[in-house]
Amino acid sequence: MRSLLFLSHRLPWPPDKGDKIRSYHILRRLAERHRVYLGTYVDDPHDWRYVPEVKAICAGTCIRPLPPGQVRRRALGALARREALTLGSYRDAIMQRWVDGLVESGRIDVALCYSSGVAPLVMHHVGLPRVMDFVDADSDKWQQYARARRSPMRMLYKREAHRLADFERAVATQFDASLFVSQAEAAFFCRRAPALAGKVHGIANGVDAMYWNPQRDYPDPYAADERAVVFVGAMDYRANVHAVHWFVREVWSSIASRQPRARFYIVGSKPARSVRMLGERADITVTGQVEDVRPYLAHAHVVAAPLRVARGIQNKVLEALAMEKVVLATPEAWEGIKDFAGRKGCISAMPETIAAEAVRWLDAARAVRVPEARAMVLSEYGWAHNLDAYEDVLRRVQSEKSALPLPGTAFSEACP
Repeated sequence: MRSLLFLSHRLPWPPDKGDKIRSYHILRRLAERHRVYLGTYVDDPHDWRYVPEVKAICAGTCIRPLPPGQVRRRALGALARREALTLGSYRDAIMQRWVDGLVESGRIDVALCYSSGVAPLVMHHVGLPRVMDFVDADSDKWQQYARARRSPMRMLYKREAHRLADFERAVATQFDASLFVSQAEAAFFCRRAPALAGKVHGIANGVDAMYWNPQRDYPDPYAADERAVVFVGAMDYRANVHAVHWFVREVWSSIASRQPRARFYIVGSKPARSVRMLGERADITVTGQVEDVRPYLAHAHVVAAPLRVARGIQNKVLEALAMEKVVLATPEAWEGIKDFAGRKGCISAMPETIAAEAVRWLDAARAVRVPEARAMVLSEYGWAHNLDAYEDVLRRVQSEKSALPLPGTAFSEACP
């Protein structure tokens, strides 16, 4: 069994948001077959309750707090150093000493970095086989944010986009392999850095089809006379906030005027204040965190995915498809997902097209099921197959680049 250093910008547990869904399944799979040493951060106080479960499957851990105030202070330090703010957020002396000690002890066969923010922790360990899972091109996401904002935030976001893009290329150049969440995302990165194409791979997320199962009996959360359109996502994430505001502003009034029983449900934890204010409208409900989102998907007439700022694959779309739903998606939300015969809904950036398609399905007396959607997900997005490909990359990198001989120094696993 090989030993693997897994560095993640956020505790990969529980799988309750996009990046954590991927890191959770990767950690579970790797821990079954390798000795995993996990270095990670907790940015949500509620996640501390899951630390014992994480420690139980790892050979060693260093788990550091990352409160918002500390992130802001570190980001200001990065600004002064003229580096990407993202990188400053994870600059932690205790984590760095833990990583250095572990690598120099000779225990580690390969290092996996999950998100570019943690890559600096192993940048100077040039003899160590290293794999970077960017997930998606974060730098372009910042560029999209910049286009959606006014100065002075636009200038700050553009700065972050440029600095982070430079760093992403530097990491991909120095590391032995780089991974992205889809072939489309990998191709996007390669267009920016064509010389690195041979070291860049697209490996998709999967869907837990047993969990996202439309055949189960779910309680109906909607009133009997409602025709529900639902958006599901973490509602403190700015791309989701931007998406629901755009949908309400550009699309929802047209839907509501044509289907008076229509109601828009925004389902997700920690809704921003501006999102909560949308719930003041008579035809919109903002639920906040719910125990289980599946009933809201199962009984909805339509699932909306109106993302305008996005990169990679949207788990929320895959999960809705696994639940056999009609999906209204923007092209950004559908990026990296295979289209298929029998799809119902639309892939469009045009508000009137989205509204018309929504009304078409809302006029049905009962929510329409789309079995072709689930069949496509089962065929293309199984975790087992995709994690096999993931492990193949790690195995190949480790075999092609053996670590430089390192002294077998003593190593303490203590990490406050």
